Parts: sequence; C-alpha cells; structure tokens
Amino acid sequence: MPSLDQAQEWYRGADAVHDFDHVLRVLALAERIARVEGADPDIVRAAVLLHDAALGENDATRARSGHHERSADIARQVLAAEGWQAERVERVVECILAHRFRETTPAEKSLEAKVVYDADKLDAIGVVGAARAIAFAALHGNPFYREPSARFRRGEGPEPGEVHSAQHEFEFKLERIPERLNTKSARAIGRERLRVLREFFARLGEESHGRA
Repeated sequence: MPSLDQAQEWYRGADAVHDFDHVLRVLALAERIARVEGADPDIVRAAVLLHDAALGENDATRARSGHHERSADIARQVLAAEGWQAERVERVVECILAHRFRETTPAEKSLEAKVVYDADKLDAIGVVGAARAIAFAALHGNPFYREPSARFRRGEGPEPGEVHSAQHEFEFKLERIPERLNTKSARAIGRERLRVLREFFARLGEESHGRA
C-alpha cells in the first residue's frame, strides 16, 4: 500500500484545488463511506491516493481532461512495483478511470469505484466546495462572482465574453452533484453539504449586489 508520505510527493506540483489536502479529505470521506457500504478498504485507499497523481506532474502532462487516464497509468506502475496482484491493480485502475464528474458510473461499476467517485465529488460541495470553487476561478483568472446570463441559466452556454465565475461553476456543475452520487451514505452527506453550499452562494449574490 502506498504510504501517505509517498503519496504526498505525487502532489507537490498540484494546484490548490487538487493538492494533497484534497486527497486527504477525499480519503477520510472514502474510508467512512467504504465502512458503511462494505467496500474493500485497500482498493479504495490505493485508488484515492493515486486518483489525481498526474496533476502533480509538469504542465505538459497534467491536462485535466486526461488526468484520470495518466493517473491510472501511474497507479499501474506504482502498485505493480509493490507486488500487487494484477487483478487488484485493475480494480484500483477502474476506480481512478471512473472518478471524473463527466464520466458516467453505471450500475456495473464496482462498489469501490462508486465509493471513490462519491468521496471525490463530496469534496466539491459544502463549505470546502465553496472554497475550492473560488480558488478554481482565481486560478483561471476569473472572478468569484458574476451574475450568470439568462442564456447560461437556460443551459444554452455562455453569452459571448461571459466569464465563468465561481457562481457559474455552482449553477453549472456543483448543484447537480448530489443527484449523481451512487451510495446511500454519500447521498445523505451530499444533501447536507448541498444545503450549506446553496446558502453560501445565495449570500454571495446578496452581498455582491449590496443587498446584505
């Protein structure tokens, strides 16, 4: 099993949204959910420690669109070097490949893949999720608040020149996370975190317009 010290090295170059603190939070959630749901704790732990490993590499190799595939390759190398059985390595790899928001997680995916997906997505909502959304906007040179256009809110994409603020990220992606969670225990956590997140962004809008 990769150690925490070893895993920390993989995330030295990661941004503030996908750094080792994110991994530790996801690990705590994943182990909590795995205990309730009966998932294999070793598969879950290894997958969480490696799920974003590629994002700690240099800029040329850490494009987020394919980071799950590169992280899966890293997992194969690391776990094979540790002597893991090939079948168990591929179970970890499955979890990593399935963890992206835009990847579907149908019923035939393993329980462990569902647990890792759920834990990773729970870290994007709640108070931590609000902080990460603002940090993500800042990393891309975008403001934390702009009122989304009517076109954006209809699901037709942004207006020409419309920036993608943290408010946009909340309405476009974060608010939909709980409905895409797989496990009963994660959905219970997600409902509470979504309530907190909605309150935060409602207040953010009020204060941004000088109404609070």
